Amino acid sequence: MSSAKAALPKVVSQEEWLAARNALLVKEKALTHARDSLAAERRRMPMARVEKQYVFASPDGNVSLLDLFDGRPQLLLYHFMFAPGVHGWPTAGCPGCSMFTDNIGQFTPAHLNARGVSLALVSRAPLANLEAYRKRMSWTHRWVSSEHNSFNVDFGLTTPEGEGHGLSVFLRDGNEIYRTYFTSQRGTEVLGNVWGFLEATPYGRQETWEDSPAGWPQTPPYQWWRRHDEYG
Repeated sequence: MSSAKAALPKVVSQEEWLAARNALLVKEKALTHARDSLAAERRRMPMARVEKQYVFASPDGNVSLLDLFDGRPQLLLYHFMFAPGVHGWPTAGCPGCSMFTDNIGQFTPAHLNARGVSLALVSRAPLANLEAYRKRMSWTHRWVSSEHNSFNVDFGLTTPEGEGHGLSVFLRDGNEIYRTYFTSQRGTEVLGNVWGFLEATPYGRQETWEDSPAGWPQTPPYQWWRRHDEYG
């Protein structure tokens, strides 16, 4: 912080402040409703079948894309920029992706799992590099390596220009896997919390107040909420 005196907002009476706050609240409510409308449109997006069979390296051995679902119907997969070569970060992960991962709460997966959503990270770096960096960062989230497959290239995250980041969302129907959504750059800023992650999925929060297509799973709000260690 600079030692120079910082600029301050205008000082007004309590009544003037309340009037300004109420005026801003109208705009904030409008933005909330606009986000709800956008989320409803996202739940109605079509999806594309994943044709290839991908195998990733993990601490538990080789795993498939289907394995990353852990038996749940939905998967959030964050493409973390960590790759060998001139266009990557060979020994440490991307600072921006690292900040994003820091914002995934330790117990976020428990709440996501309760709504049938699994969460994982994927990078092109060798598994040993991922594990060393994860230990350094004290992260517990599942992280797999796509070093020996074409996953990053096929999904447009590795290009001749370098590495990209973003969040892919997948839905499975039995053993068939579909990509339902993708966002990157500032689109990931609204994620990093339970609600942001759920609203990126095709089923959303799965609460009865949402504008969702017929047949989507929905239960009353609040009633499904649990402490992270009470889901069973």
